[in-house]
Amino acid sequence: MKISPKEALEELSTKNSRFLTLFQHGSLSVEIYKPEKVDLQQPHSRDEVYVVISGSGEFLNNGKRTTFSVGDFLFVPAGVKHRFENFTDDFATWVLFYGPEGGESDI
Repeated sequence: MKISPKEALEELSTKNSRFLTLFQHGSLSVEIYKPEKVDLQQPHSRDEVYVVISGSGEFLNNGKRTTFSVGDFLFVPAGVKHRFENFTDDFATWVLFYGPEGGESDI
């Protein structure tokens, strides 16, 4: 399967949602996420990776704040509080959920 950011954003624009699941296989779920003004996420039950498609801003991950921009990779372990803040209007990101409920072990 192949889907470009442009195609994913076009598909998302036809939905009344900030995110859209585009692909699932085994424990992997791939979404596109484009919040409007405020990121209302809650901690998730599985490990999560973001790869920024467009825009920039700040990312709060378990109390640690960092800046992000196009192409950045952001990891969030299962159950950790996180959110995007002060992001540009064009911000959009790939979201990849994977692994078991509760997250994977570091071992």
